[in-house]
Amino acid sequence: MMVYKILRADEWAALQAEGRLAGSPDDLRDGFVHLSAADQIEETAARHFGGEEGLMLLALEVGRLGDALRWEPSRGGALFPHLYRALQLTDVAWSVPLPLEGGRHRPALP
Repeated sequence: MMVYKILRADEWAALQAEGRLAGSPDDLRDGFVHLSAADQIEETAARHFGGEEGLMLLALEVGRLGDALRWEPSRGGALFPHLYRALQLTDVAWSVPLPLEGGRHRPALP
């Protein structure tokens, strides 16, 4: 099973350069890395990245994240995956651009 992280271009570049990323400003504020299940990607993109170009969608294999991954209630009680450690480049199974089409981000999951 996969969970997903949306990164801005500078965050993706930092992860690639340093091999780890503590998270976005929202992640740092909340004390965990915000992730999404496949069916949560579009809403997450709309709420937190509306209109932004140059986003990347990263897929993370749940089994690689171990006990640092927790599913916790968020919007409307829905369970969201949260990672309680820095995101590691080795966590990334694959990555693809998250294009903005017609004002919305449309993930193309392989």
